[in-house]
Amino acid sequence: MAAPAVSVIVAAYNAMPYLTRCITSVAEQSIGQDELEIIVVDDGSTDGTAKELARLADVYPGLINTFAQENSGGPSAPRNAGLDHARGRFVFFLDADDFLGPEALERMVAMAETNGTDIVLGKMVGVGGRAAPASMFRRDQPKTDVFSSRIYWTLNPMKLFRRELLERHGLRFPTDLSIGEDQLFVGPAYLHAAGVSVLASYDCLYWVQREDEGNITLRTGGTEPRLKFLPRMIDMVLENVPPGPGRDHLAHRHLTVEVQQLLDHLVQEPRPQQEKCLARLAETIAPLWHEGMNDRLSAMARLRLHLVRHEMLDELLSLRQFEKELALSEVSTAVIVDGGRALARYPFLRDPDRAIPDSCYDVTAQLGVRHRVTRAELHGTTLHLVGHGYLHRVATEDVTTELVLRKRDSKEEFRLPVTHTTTPGLGADEDQGHYTYEMAGFEAAVDITTAADGSPLRDGLWDVSLAIGAQGITREVRIGSKRAADVSGKAATHVVGTAEGPRAATLYATHPHGNFTLDLGEQKYAVLPNLNLHDTVRWASDAPTELEFTGRCTLAAHPEGTLAATLRNDQGDSATFPASTTGDAFVVRIPVTELPAGTWHGELRLANWVLPLPKLPSNLIAAKWRRRALPWYAKPAPNSKDSFALQVSKTDLIGAVTRRIKF
Repeated sequence: MAAPAVSVIVAAYNAMPYLTRCITSVAEQSIGQDELEIIVVDDGSTDGTAKELARLADVYPGLINTFAQENSGGPSAPRNAGLDHARGRFVFFLDADDFLGPEALERMVAMAETNGTDIVLGKMVGVGGRAAPASMFRRDQPKTDVFSSRIYWTLNPMKLFRRELLERHGLRFPTDLSIGEDQLFVGPAYLHAAGVSVLASYDCLYWVQREDEGNITLRTGGTEPRLKFLPRMIDMVLENVPPGPGRDHLAHRHLTVEVQQLLDHLVQEPRPQQEKCLARLAETIAPLWHEGMNDRLSAMARLRLHLVRHEMLDELLSLRQFEKELALSEVSTAVIVDGGRALARYPFLRDPDRAIPDSCYDVTAQLGVRHRVTRAELHGTTLHLVGHGYLHRVATEDVTTELVLRKRDSKEEFRLPVTHTTTPGLGADEDQGHYTYEMAGFEAAVDITTAADGSPLRDGLWDVSLAIGAQGITREVRIGSKRAADVSGKAATHVVGTAEGPRAATLYATHPHGNFTLDLGEQKYAVLPNLNLHDTVRWASDAPTELEFTGRCTLAAHPEGTLAATLRNDQGDSATFPASTTGDAFVVRIPVTELPAGTWHGELRLANWVLPLPKLPSNLIAAKWRRRALPWYAKPAPNSKDSFALQVSKTDLIGAVTRRIKF
């Protein structure tokens, strides 16, 4: 019997009525039942789970394998039992409360096979108020690893694993833990995997909050279970990852998520237990945390870890209460600005009795940057930008905001002054109006002919940023993603006249972020696609000796008089005929009566840009007129191939008479 593609392992304990939806969602996967086996381990249920499993086995004959055992007290034993019976190339662990999107397994298997990866994370969606991991699911990642992504921030086992990986490393869930057992399974799997895929573009797993809050992963509380698994997890990191940025990346998760969760339980313990647990926690995290990690951590995390390291129990309890109140507050914590740094007014800031270093309160790098553009347009050679920008919680005093143009390839940059303008009432719609920003406005006029320290900006893509400064603090941010409704981000290509000659300039908003970039010299947006000549060429209805061309010019602007048809003949003569425009439409008329004799070729020109004129229709009748009483004509030149060719000539009277006599 051929092995299936996927073995789905379900640990079930008193899972009714959720079990029915769970199993059905697997059985009806688009990958097909021939590629599936469902292994359900009933971990001593007493609620009718066994009866429902028997019924489902009749509905889906040959698909469901059920194993019953005495209650083990946790998900590890039933998951291990399921893994021991699995035959699939891949295994997927699914809790009996949860369910899959219809195409989840097919898409995840395809991603693993296409990219040669051992683990696939499918996007998780919270149901019933349950919060699902999100930071690692911002985009699809065909192949990544634990050090260059956010995957380590989800250590639950509801993922697709290549079974050979698990068997080669003997990975099983530890059965002596009531919490954290999934981390000690998934963590090593991540580290040993030959690549991990992230499928973020499809809702794969629906993570359900049970109405009775009976989810296996939500039932265990207290500090003791956490202090039992956390040291083992930290040992796993220390043993498998050498010191350096990689280890620090993984440590970040444990020093924030696990420590905060443990402290949430610590506040509920009696005092002697609190002191004992805090001492154990300080000892546990000591090998992971060093001062070099501070830039990775938020100020709150740095403060929390400082208090843990120094076993400052009363201060920790006060901080946890402060954090809870802060989470409910609609006003962000105030800051003080000192020496170009912003310090959050968290508990014990500069308290001489505690002597906690300022670095534990430094939120300079975490300050929110607020900005909005209300005008962004090119006029001639000048880019006009208007809007506001400020640092959240920092009053707009001693404002030093500048505009920054940075060339994308070379990182060459120019900082340009802006005019600071008043913004009365700005900030009233956040933090209950606790902070206001009266001088956050800016106006900038950037002339591309002088912006490079008095010289013209070179051709290239120039990203537009704002270096927002106040009270000695400066933060830089790309602008454009936040803009007024009437400020377009659509590319608008201009041809502008400069002392060095005409140049192409396009202001556009990037995709998908929507930030403004100035394209000089057609790096991304070309001029010619904005010029379109219609194929129809005819004699003007009101002037039968004027050849008429029509077309559209969708450039945002170009120097007046530069759009014209230019003709040359085989005698060395030339002539230019400017276009007349109405909106995007233009018309070029060529009065052939003004052309000397010869075969004329030509093109449509807009400054340095050239577009061939369309070929004249072979059936275009000749135009006739008299010049100095002699008959002349203009008609399509013979043998003109695919190009415009107009023959202008004086009528040969003798030849015409001869031909008439012969006729």
